[in-house]
Amino acid sequence: MIKGMLYDASDDELAAMRQRAHNLCMDFNRLYEQDEENRAAIIRELFPTSGDFYLQGPIQFDYGVFTEFSEGCYANFNLTVLDCCPVKIGKNVFFGPNCSLVTPVHPLVPEERNGFVDENGRFTCLEYAKPIEIGDNCWLASNVTVCGGVKIGEGCVIGAGSVVTRDIPPNSLAAGVPCRVIREITEEDKIFNK
Repeated sequence: MIKGMLYDASDDELAAMRQRAHNLCMDFNRLYEQDEENRAAIIRELFPTSGDFYLQGPIQFDYGVFTEFSEGCYANFNLTVLDCCPVKIGKNVFFGPNCSLVTPVHPLVPEERNGFVDENGRFTCLEYAKPIEIGDNCWLASNVTVCGGVKIGEGCVIGAGSVVTRDIPPNSLAAGVPCRVIREITEEDKIFNK
């Protein structure tokens, strides 16, 4: 699955991993923000390879362990990450409310998408996923969706409501559905130059 190959989403081991992550997310979402100790313990369990970062909550992750946050990241309310493939998030990446990072790719043909009974009489649901990578110092505004297979270069700003379906080069201001580069971010964009 994490190599981007065809896999059975109904596999018992994967289902158990998803249930564990979903339960941890529910536990996190029930805690008050000032309960820093318990929130930190859940974060360490969900994201064992990640740096020091902050999730506002509520959150929803499929696996958690396949997502890696670097130092200084911040996510506002309602971050959703379907991490069936690795999701790598660089340093100081900010997420506005209601952002989604979605790696799964479902079949286009209904008979395949709806699942089927295999030769052993077991219900099977085949799909694959593509990784997502977000470079350092990016800001994804509210309601941004990033699809599997996308790399967002460092220093990018993705406008509110965008759906990112292709790579975005570094230091770009990009927006839209589908998301397109509007222009490069330059020294002229510094707030003190306004």
